[in-house]
Amino acid sequence: MSIGEQEERIVVRNLRPDDLEQVIAVDAKNGGKRREEYFKVKLAQNLAETGVKVSLAAETDKCFAGFLLARVYYGEFGAAEPVAVLDTFGVHPEFRRQGIGTALLEQLCKNLDGLGVRSLHTEVSWDDPSLLAFFHGQGFHPAPRFCLDLDLADRSRARE
Repeated sequence: MSIGEQEERIVVRNLRPDDLEQVIAVDAKNGGKRREEYFKVKLAQNLAETGVKVSLAAETDKCFAGFLLARVYYGEFGAAEPVAVLDTFGVHPEFRRQGIGTALLEQLCKNLDGLGVRSLHTEVSWDDPSLLAFFHGQGFHPAPRFCLDLDLADRSRARE
């Protein structure tokens, strides 16, 4: 099957409430644990928002193959322009390297363009070279800012 034929079989659509279990299952296959509460909250937040949807699902041959959860922020992080944040992204391992991730990101970018959003941010674990390579191949590059973490337990111990 050619790449064009694979891409024709991919359907990208808005994420729906009844996708919750499939999203959790794909994420668990990729991450090794079920994050039910996280996705219940994220999906509820996203589905309550109006306007162009920025959280999407991908199907191929009527099988749930992947998803992404994103949000648009207006003025956060000191930005004057709206920015989008890609919170969570997952492709079922059986459907990798078939254009699913690319199709999801392409549709997200079209939706964001319709909203006048010109910047998309995400975070990737340094220890995930395949995901880093995927995002690099999609045109992402390191951001000109630092992401900072504070371990509150260590902070408390240091003050004792």
